[in-house]
Amino acid sequence: MSNKEKSRIAGDLDNSFDQEIGNQQASSVEPPLDTYIGEGENAKKQNLFLPRAQAGGGKCFMGGMTLAFGVLLILLMTTGGASTFLGTTEGKPNMLSAGRRLAVTTWNIAAINNNPFEYWITYNENPNYEKLMIDIEHFLENPGDQDVKVNEVFSQDMFNKLDSRMEAVGWKSVRSYWENDFQDRNIIAGFMKDKTLGSKRLASMPDRITNTINLDGGGQVYRPTVINMYAEDLSTMSKWWEAWEKFMFDDKLSIKGKNGVEDKIPYQMLQPIKKAKYPEITEQEEVDSLPLQTMCGAIFDAILVHMMNTVSTPSEWQQLKKVMVENLNKKKVPHTMQILETTYIDSDIITLQEVSSSFIDQARASKLGQKFHIVAPVDLDAVRDQNSVICLNKKTFPNGIGVEISSLVSDAFPAGVDVPVAKGDILAITATNKKGMKFVIASFHGDTNGLATKPVLDAAVKVLESDSKLAGHELIFGMDANTYEHAKPGKQQDVLDFGRNYVSHGLTSCWGDVPNPANYTTFNSRTYLQPQLNKACKIDEKRKNGDVNPKDFILFRKSSFSVVHTWKDNTGRKEYIEDTAFPTLEFPSDHGILATIIEPTKSL
Repeated sequence: MSNKEKSRIAGDLDNSFDQEIGNQQASSVEPPLDTYIGEGENAKKQNLFLPRAQAGGGKCFMGGMTLAFGVLLILLMTTGGASTFLGTTEGKPNMLSAGRRLAVTTWNIAAINNNPFEYWITYNENPNYEKLMIDIEHFLENPGDQDVKVNEVFSQDMFNKLDSRMEAVGWKSVRSYWENDFQDRNIIAGFMKDKTLGSKRLASMPDRITNTINLDGGGQVYRPTVINMYAEDLSTMSKWWEAWEKFMFDDKLSIKGKNGVEDKIPYQMLQPIKKAKYPEITEQEEVDSLPLQTMCGAIFDAILVHMMNTVSTPSEWQQLKKVMVENLNKKKVPHTMQILETTYIDSDIITLQEVSSSFIDQARASKLGQKFHIVAPVDLDAVRDQNSVICLNKKTFPNGIGVEISSLVSDAFPAGVDVPVAKGDILAITATNKKGMKFVIASFHGDTNGLATKPVLDAAVKVLESDSKLAGHELIFGMDANTYEHAKPGKQQDVLDFGRNYVSHGLTSCWGDVPNPANYTTFNSRTYLQPQLNKACKIDEKRKNGDVNPKDFILFRKSSFSVVHTWKDNTGRKEYIEDTAFPTLEFPSDHGILATIIEPTKSL
């Protein structure tokens, strides 16, 4: 960048910075509550930082790939450092006496997945889980004479009632679609595995909207189906259909909409499927998309109930689901909070991604909130409800947040370039520790393909280099970068390419300058019990076809800090078990935790 360009940007950002501070000081919004994740309990040392020569494939090591959830951006400026270490373990120094070291943790805690069956989990305690999932796989892959006609599962009487209900609310009849096409399709080959049907989103779209509905004032309701937390009896098709029809057309729900709180019946929440976005759909299907997707959604749910009661007994699969819902879904937030409040309570900084607004409220009222300044974006995403959050240890950062500069980062994106960043994905703040060290700290959640990761880092560095008010700040950046070991060129972010990118800015990572592509921080694979069967993985292909990638990083300036220890964790006990699918019943996220201890390389 030329000096002239830097001067222009500096002027623009200087004005933006002053305006941002003024806006926040004048805002009536209550400032984010402070929280710090501080001193953790002792735990046995597992998979700590190893020199490259000693590190095996997939092991944590300094040159290796990141294993954490979330993007942590911290700019440090002066002397000092961490006063605590993430626990005291064999071979680990106690950070309480380490003085100037800094303990940083990042974790994409992952949004709550309302389908307990969607991903393969490690459930060694109950072999019935694996048997059930294998039987479902076989039913869908080799159905034989069980691949019956749709009208043998979703009966003619059910369709007649559905069509009349849809006409009663003003929708067009879809009887021609039923009689000329859908009723004679085979449930597996002609419906569940129809790729065209999948690309049209005729079954997955209504599931996305009505699977789990958040109510105003808290609480949720669930569509009567196998693939959510619906807890009532689905032992017969008649019980399912009675509940499903009532839910879709009779149950009035109070929800938060664009115009405030609204009372809506689930069918009113459905959205037209646009050909512009889903080109496989025909023009006529687009016109009829509301009743057509409702019919396809009903057929989809009917097939799921039929399949479960065919490959298993209602008492067996429903009891298994109950246990999974309790641990994977209902206890997800308590499990997440417990890990943060115990194992990682010694952190100086914790960056989190995909955090819901309710989790933020609970964290502020918890032990975590007593120890940390919990900082959420001023422009919180309450609809998608996935936000990046920063936790600052109150002992290390007694004054909490200085000012949020997230908008400055977004404003620094190249003109005319569409960077795939959603509301709430970026949180960047300033903070000063008790020693007077100045920080810019950021947490970032990359898009699924990681294509926003480099532009966001580039923009953050541009802001730091160009704004005089940020001069002297040191950078530490924790992120779920969504980088890939074997990226699809032009479609996904390659992890080694990202390494070259951060090195070009004078940064390094907790994994070193060259991340190890086989140092994974995710291992998740979709099962056959979810709407997009094209993404399902067979049990013996979980590793090959799943999302097993090095996605999480903590970045900082190479000339300022060096790594003491780095580790990843998919157990909540500072251990990472390789080749294990997660989440598990004990570990609540599909991203591992990444933690590092860094120390200054010079007098700051």
